[in-house]
Amino acid sequence: MKRWQKRALRVFLLVFVVAFCALALMARSRARDLMTNPVAMRLMSTSTPAEYQLPYDDVTVTTSDGLKLVGWYLPSTNGAALIVQHGYKDSRDMMLKVSALFNRHGYGVLIDAVRAHDGSEGELITFGHNEMKDLDAFYRYLATRPDVDPKRIGMFGVSLGGSLTIQYAAENPNVRAIAVDCAFSSVTDTVATSVTFFTGLPAFPFAPMILLWSERLGGFRARDIDAKLWIGHISPRPVFLMQGGADVVVSPESGRKLYEAAGEPKELWFDPDLGHVQFFAKHADEFERRVVGFYDRYLVR
Repeated sequence: MKRWQKRALRVFLLVFVVAFCALALMARSRARDLMTNPVAMRLMSTSTPAEYQLPYDDVTVTTSDGLKLVGWYLPSTNGAALIVQHGYKDSRDMMLKVSALFNRHGYGVLIDAVRAHDGSEGELITFGHNEMKDLDAFYRYLATRPDVDPKRIGMFGVSLGGSLTIQYAAENPNVRAIAVDCAFSSVTDTVATSVTFFTGLPAFPFAPMILLWSERLGGFRARDIDAKLWIGHISPRPVFLMQGGADVVVSPESGRKLYEAAGEPKELWFDPDLGHVQFFAKHADEFERRVVGFYDRYLVR
């Protein structure tokens, strides 16, 4: 190899290494942005159930690892109750309208805020790795309410909250029925779609690099954050799945993958024209008929 060729190769390698390091640093920064939710930058609730003329209790629970979490509880009049779970970096008040619907039908509703969200403590989001402690603390609170039959507790979750709901129901056989709207089927299934949506970066080469940094920050393996592995363990308890075909936040295939992995009884409401978590907003009457009807069949005597 001639001298100028060797020099050109060294320059190329140097440029490659510098570019790779720059991409890696950018991916680490984006992973940190995705997984942390500091109080100063957090979406906080600006309304309460009182604005919907709903009676409620302020709720505070403490997790097994010592975090204080907040929620609202709307009392039950039929003995059944639901834990309503918000999505990624959302606040509790975004779940007020659907919670009011459930409460009008007699259900007690616990609207919780998991760690690193709303007024709850913590700053790290781990996509279910640590949040199971949060849902367990809220479940234990709900199961001791005098207006609630602990044998008639269900869950409703949207987006990331849907995958958290699936995971927790798989771990807790006392959760009797769940419905989820546009849940993540797994981190790896939807990483390309979600990375592009939340960061604005192209899926390649950033998705796998961000995933690697996220694993290090969160102390988990991405392949273990997989609702498809959990959902089959919920059967014979019922599952109701919703998925929009125009979803740009999670992979539109998520609903189908979860449905195929679930045991009976199961239902899938797929609408090719809906985006992320739009079923209640776009089809309120059908949502009431189908989703409330689902809970009525399995939770109300």
